[in-house]
Amino acid sequence: MPKFLYFDLGNVLINFSVERMLRKIGAVAGVSPERAREVIFDEGLMRRHETGRLDGRGFYEAFCEAVGRWPDFDAMVEAATDIFELNWPLLPLVAHLAQSGCPMGILSNTGETHWNHCLGRYRIIGEGFSVHAASYRIGAMKPDGAVYCAAAEMAGYSPEDIFFVDDRPEHVAGARAAGFDAVQFTTAAALAEELRERGVRFNY
Repeated sequence: MPKFLYFDLGNVLINFSVERMLRKIGAVAGVSPERAREVIFDEGLMRRHETGRLDGRGFYEAFCEAVGRWPDFDAMVEAATDIFELNWPLLPLVAHLAQSGCPMGILSNTGETHWNHCLGRYRIIGEGFSVHAASYRIGAMKPDGAVYCAAAEMAGYSPEDIFFVDDRPEHVAGARAAGFDAVQFTTAAALAEELRERGVRFNY
């Protein structure tokens, strides 16, 4: 039976839309969504943000320099963060696990801007999970093995004592290679069954 449960954030606990973000950032900056994608993803800006090499202000300045436009900073932050929605079907399972006393954490590839937004907006992020293993704080991203090693240290458990759920198969494979017991997220019901099979007791 696992002693610690790690959940991914994006498209597990919280759903999000990259396309919506690109459209909104493009509209604020006066560039096409395609150009926003080139700068943010193809040219590695998001990766630098999610590994902590750029904070929120640094991301903004690097983007503006790349596109040659300087929109309002707060408007850019709003455009970048107005993309999230709680995965409501999963919340009852998380609540029952918390009530049963299961120690839980979040292990996520995320930058400072998105993390601060989600932490401030959704109480469950701060109150339901005792450990926050965010890539921008660790300095590496899944599926890099260093992320899982750091997350295990933060949780205070050996990798073999940790269960992890993520929506992306390469991140699940990386976790397994690091010694975690990991599964790919599909539905709350399927995740609950995976946990029951491992002896986790909860009322759901």
